[in-house]
Amino acid sequence: QVHLVESGGGLVQAGGSLRVSCAASTRTLSSYVMGWFRQAPGKEREFVAAISRNGVSTSYANSVKGRFTISRDNAKNTVYLQMNSLKPEDTAVYYCAADYSMVITTRENDYDYWGQGTQVTVSS
Repeated sequence: QVHLVESGGGLVQAGGSLRVSCAASTRTLSSYVMGWFRQAPGKEREFVAAISRNGVSTSYANSVKGRFTISRDNAKNTVYLQMNSLKPEDTAVYYCAADYSMVITTRENDYDYWGQGTQVTVSS
């Protein structure tokens, strides 16, 4: 069982930056592909970014490519999502997820563990 806790959400103006973090309870975070998803009001949860177990490979949704960066520190059991040039349409609850796998996936159903989410609000 892996417990994930997101933090760092908040209110930011359009064009600003924010970094959200995901702390994992496991000492073997390196065994998991990690992903970030988001859910805006009235919309389904969608993929944002994912990172391989060793941090070498990443994948991004087209809507955030070039603005968001996912990274991880396995020694600290933490995954990050740096968000720059934020837009009002980035407003959502952001969820961290862990997949006990060797291959990056963008599919929500492939992820085994989920955090409770952190709210990110971008004002225009």
